[in-house]
Amino acid sequence: MYISARERQILEILLTESNELTVKDLADKIGVSGRTVHRDLKNVEDILEEYNLILQKKSGVGIQITGDKTKIRDLEMFLFNLYHTEYTPDERQTMILCTLLESNEPVKLLGLANDLNVTIATVSNDLTKLEDSLKSFGLSLIRRRGYGVEIEGSETAKRKAMRSLIAENLDESEILSLAKENIQKRSNQQIDTVSEKLLGLVERKKLLIVENVIESISQELPFSMADSAYIGLVVHLALAVERIQKGEGITIDPSYLENQQSTKEYLFAKKIVEQLEQSFQITIPEAEIGYITMHLMGAKLRHDHEYLMEASSLQAGIKTKDLIEYVERLLDRDLTNNRSLFEGLMMHLKPALYRIKQNMGISNPLLEKIKNDYGELFSVVKEAVEQVFFEFHVPDEEIGYLVMHFGAAVLGNKVMGELNTLVICSSGIGTSKMLVTRLQKEFPELDQIQNISVMEFKKMKASDYHLVISTIPIPGFQEDYILVSPILNKVEIEKIRTVIAQLLKKNAGQKKTGSTLKTVESKKSVQRLVEEMDSVQDFAKAISKILIGFDRKELDGYSTIEDLLTQACQELYADQKIKDREEVVFSLIEREKLGGLGITGTTMALYHARSVNVIAPTFTIYTLKNPIEVPGMDNAYMKMKHLVLLLAPVIASEEEMEVLSFLSSLLIESEETISIFQSENKEQISALLTSRFDQFFTEKLQEIRSV
Repeated sequence: MYISARERQILEILLTESNELTVKDLADKIGVSGRTVHRDLKNVEDILEEYNLILQKKSGVGIQITGDKTKIRDLEMFLFNLYHTEYTPDERQTMILCTLLESNEPVKLLGLANDLNVTIATVSNDLTKLEDSLKSFGLSLIRRRGYGVEIEGSETAKRKAMRSLIAENLDESEILSLAKENIQKRSNQQIDTVSEKLLGLVERKKLLIVENVIESISQELPFSMADSAYIGLVVHLALAVERIQKGEGITIDPSYLENQQSTKEYLFAKKIVEQLEQSFQITIPEAEIGYITMHLMGAKLRHDHEYLMEASSLQAGIKTKDLIEYVERLLDRDLTNNRSLFEGLMMHLKPALYRIKQNMGISNPLLEKIKNDYGELFSVVKEAVEQVFFEFHVPDEEIGYLVMHFGAAVLGNKVMGELNTLVICSSGIGTSKMLVTRLQKEFPELDQIQNISVMEFKKMKASDYHLVISTIPIPGFQEDYILVSPILNKVEIEKIRTVIAQLLKKNAGQKKTGSTLKTVESKKSVQRLVEEMDSVQDFAKAISKILIGFDRKELDGYSTIEDLLTQACQELYADQKIKDREEVVFSLIEREKLGGLGITGTTMALYHARSVNVIAPTFTIYTLKNPIEVPGMDNAYMKMKHLVLLLAPVIASEEEMEVLSFLSSLLIESEETISIFQSENKEQISALLTSRFDQFFTEKLQEIRSV
């Protein structure tokens, strides 16, 4: 049976979608007119008839494939195994790119035309369209009559293009370890599809070995990785192994590599390389360790225990504040006091800033849907990003994720309810954040909604939750869960509403049987209760130390930063807050060498350090009689009128560090807090600290008690 490229596209779209689609929806997705789709649907119906399936048409609603699930699977497998006699233009261009990226020598146009079953003129036209996309990777096309065509550029740029192609065109489930069996099953089949061509850039066995290595190392990482970042690293390494075996080398700036060697991520990158060398019996150059480190640093998800005392975090905090304020002005809506928005954006922006600076790029499979469904908000956030991040080129993929965060804030507030819910998303925090907010808005009865990645889900106990909602299929998971799109549609909302009604009815029935079950369920172990009490006590102690120890002083009689810090440390030494003054000053000076500490847009600079010579956490603001010029976090010099000194012991509890992190974030939380910290009014600053720490402690108490 002959199936044209368009007919195959229509079938694949209808089989993928769980809801009815209008002809206009199909036309928009394929990029043709509605009349063309109507014409193709006749042949589609003939194809479905061979599988005893029906193209159900509902007037005013849309069309949908219905019939026996076994027959639907048979059709899916037929389409999957189909030898394509015709490709869409996008598919053709992807196939051409794969061939050129794989080849170490010029490729003849005639060979490409024969492989794709088109004319040389069609291939030539496709190559012209590819030139612009190649430029974005720093690559160019060399085309000469009698010579052929080849891609020219660095190995780094070629690998980046390969990673991008795979990320944009392959379903994540083909790479995630949850779908290993599928990849292994398909590896023995000869299938001439675009997916196969893309996976052909890397041998499947390599992909699986690399994934096993990354999965084992990821358990040791002190931070979580978004699934998209995890996949990106797996693909990067599989490509690296493939290219190294083919004799293709990669280079990295030596000074940049040297800076990376002191990071925790570099140590994990070395471990990964050692395991890969052993698995593949190859020697991997040190430059590759640098690139793996780069991926790990760009993949971090900030959790509650990753702290703002790092300069890079504070810099991200300043950019976050500026971005929120700019969007707030454009939308004419109060967003500045939305702590959840601030923290969510901070989580995304810190690794995002690193990716942007290193020109690493990121995949966002939801980008087109975000642009379509939230076009106005996308335009607003894009304008704000261009103003706040004027020194960088921020790709639309990154902006799409930021839109998800703002969308979550704009959609509404959380309402507590009665059902514990687990939300699984594969595309990063922003996606799950928006989905969680939509769920809270639509279903007030949902309580304690927790969002996690697929990789984290494997370690979770799903039975602890009433409801599991996922944006991607979870092969191998036998319990009930609801599959939805990241941006809920009406049908999905109704599906969730039905399940919630059933659960609430079931819960109500259980409650009527008596309260003994609830009493048993709510009991905690002695150990767990003791841990909760210890954590509460540690938070209380840390906050008390900061509030009692806070001071605002004036300094005079200095000519350099070192003089200034020596004076400040002398006073702290006299108050028995630090031990060795010279060592603490040395630590502060060394910290400044790593990058500017001036808080952009303020007259404050945050000098901070952790040292064995610090006895307890200390927070002091010094007003300078004569401002001193210092480097800011944006690398521009600024006048410092207020020295903010934040010191912590090397050995500090998680709770102490989280309190100091919260304190750091207060410095740049809003124009109001900045104004108060710069006010030189100790009572006013103390009142702000008291109010905000009171709120912080209440939230932490609820968080600890709800676990």
